[in-house]
Amino acid sequence: MEKGSHSSSTTLARTKSDQLVETLAAAFKSARQSDRQTPPGTSESGGTLSRKSSKRVMMGASPRRSSGENNNTYIRKSRSAQMKLDLEELSSGAALSRASSASLGLSFSFTGFTVPPDEIADSKPFSDDDIPEDVEARTCKMKFQTEPTLPIYLKFTDVTYKVIIKGMTSCEERDILNGITGAVNPGEVLALMGPSGSGKTTLLNLLGGRLIQSTVGGSITYNDQPYSKFLKSRIGFVTEDDVLFPHLTVEETLMYAARLRLPKVLTRQQKEKRAVDVIYELGLERCQDTMIGGSFVRGVSGGERKRVCIGNEIIINPSLLFLDEPTSGLDSTTALRTIQTLQDIAEVGKTVITTIHQPSSRLFHKFDKLILLGKGSLLYFGKASEAIVYFSSIGCSPLIAMNPAEFLLDLANGNLTDISVPSELEDKVQMENSETETGNGKPPPAVVHEYLVEAYESRVADTEKKKLMAPLPLDDELKSKVSSSKRQWGASWWQQYCILFCRGIKERKHDYFSWLRITQVLSTAIILGLLWWQSDSKTIRGRQDQAGWLFFIAVFWGFFPVFTAIFTFPQERAMLGKERAADMYRLSAYFLARTTSDLPLDLILPVLFLLVVYFMAGLRLSASHFFLSMLTVFLCIVAAQGLGLAIGATLMDLKRATTLASVTVMTFMLAGGYFVKKVPVFISWIRYMSFNYHTYKLLLKVQYQDIMPTVNGIKTDSGLKEVGALVAMIFGYRFLAYLSLRKMQLHCEA
Repeated sequence: MEKGSHSSSTTLARTKSDQLVETLAAAFKSARQSDRQTPPGTSESGGTLSRKSSKRVMMGASPRRSSGENNNTYIRKSRSAQMKLDLEELSSGAALSRASSASLGLSFSFTGFTVPPDEIADSKPFSDDDIPEDVEARTCKMKFQTEPTLPIYLKFTDVTYKVIIKGMTSCEERDILNGITGAVNPGEVLALMGPSGSGKTTLLNLLGGRLIQSTVGGSITYNDQPYSKFLKSRIGFVTEDDVLFPHLTVEETLMYAARLRLPKVLTRQQKEKRAVDVIYELGLERCQDTMIGGSFVRGVSGGERKRVCIGNEIIINPSLLFLDEPTSGLDSTTALRTIQTLQDIAEVGKTVITTIHQPSSRLFHKFDKLILLGKGSLLYFGKASEAIVYFSSIGCSPLIAMNPAEFLLDLANGNLTDISVPSELEDKVQMENSETETGNGKPPPAVVHEYLVEAYESRVADTEKKKLMAPLPLDDELKSKVSSSKRQWGASWWQQYCILFCRGIKERKHDYFSWLRITQVLSTAIILGLLWWQSDSKTIRGRQDQAGWLFFIAVFWGFFPVFTAIFTFPQERAMLGKERAADMYRLSAYFLARTTSDLPLDLILPVLFLLVVYFMAGLRLSASHFFLSMLTVFLCIVAAQGLGLAIGATLMDLKRATTLASVTVMTFMLAGGYFVKKVPVFISWIRYMSFNYHTYKLLLKVQYQDIMPTVNGIKTDSGLKEVGALVAMIFGYRFLAYLSLRKMQLHCEA
């Protein structure tokens, strides 16, 4: 019985196979006849092939792609396709297309055939979708937002940039960019290539509006208009370093970005829905509840971090997207997925510009346009697919099979190893002194660089500049939108403050409530309580001991917040610069949210500290005295925190800030009124600047106001002067910190 069923199934399989072969033969015959009647690349309706389908046809016809390394893929797809076929599908065009492409390993388009979009992946076995599965990015095709976006045509002509290097006695100007010209349109991906130090990142920053200085020359226009503040809300800029908060999850990071950057007209629910859409578009749903992570915190992988950075920018549906080295540190498959993401973003009408160091050959062929830089000069601008043809036309051809990107970078470095030497360059070298040649008979890099620059300027530069002079197909309304100088905030000032306040608490609660910090505070409190166990305030000796304890409280809770607050702005400088460059929020909203979000976290540990040590030391056991002592410590902490913020914001350098803070805190401690009772008049003003001094006096007055008129030479009056002095320090130090941040921001925008 089993044998009979087996033979019948085999016969049925053979019958299906024979029918399949006959159908394929008829299809080829009809395809040849139709190809004779219809020009290639057109359908019966006269429509041209789309960008993706035409690429797949070319890639499918390539003999290199149809051999050796892909045999296993074709066999796998052939088996899977044959298993999926049934008798009903054999009569349909889609089934025939899948069967023919899977069985024969070819990718072609039948004239008069209509292939549904969801079947394209199966009918094109050599398409971009046959990349090995990436566990991070998933293998599903990404569908990006197709809502209308403002088209922006970017043009730049003769762009130059210089930096001034100041020495001890003189200043030197160094050229970073020399007359760079190019353009990129919506729907295109422009790659900036070149060796390290060639000016790629500088050019990207100039085009993205991140460098606006007097040393910039040339013209950069957006829809034939100069850069304006309006463009900040239409530009996405992904930096090379992944600047993200390590303790926020992927979902929280994108949620906060959506709430801050998306237009005010959208509700909170709509903004959060957009964030969820971006998570699924970028294939991040698997890790959306995972923390980003950092140097000391485990989190998502490098490819996922990069996609989160891209998601932070595409969430606003930008017209222009700039990326600095988006594939740095990624493996080849993840890098390819990242570039495929950029291509998908461009295809929905956005303009994408990216720097890239040394892409693989597969990555290189995904770029529409290419700019090749060498020592700040332009060596090539045009279609990426025509770069090899251009350099071959000037005598520089690869002598062996090479990655196109590797070939171009060798030229940009002046390295002609395995590259033919142009006859003009050989003649020039022979006419010069033989000392200018290297040991292998190749011209030196400087001579090669000069030749490539001159060749581009004489053959291509003028033609490209004339193309840039052509008017854009845009009406005046679109051009006027770009020239608007009005900023577009995604949220009101109060909304920005609330969002940043919540984000600050979520990010820093892990640091504040770490076991290390809690152990430090509680162990100090227990040691103090044991040393001053049930001290006696009735004797002179006991009061002196208690005065020492109170002074230590003033010093400890003055020292601790200063060195915590110093790190606030220097550590967040990169994040602040990135978010402010994108106009995510106002500086005043950020500053107030940043300083106030620390207060609840900063005040919890002092409460635990005083609950332990106050009663162990045997101080006055009444609720009023306890809470007044706690309020005094709170004032000291907030004032000391303000000093730390001011020092950190002014210097923005942790080493210098720590040094200055150490000297300042030591001076305030010595002038705190415990070590020196009588200070010389000419330096007595330091006392009144010391929060330790005012805190110490207040603590003494709280404990002994009703008992003794003076303690250690300090009058036990109401203490309003000390409270006023601490409040003035709280606001004064913070105002100084805000001015320092404002000055830094203005310096960056200048």
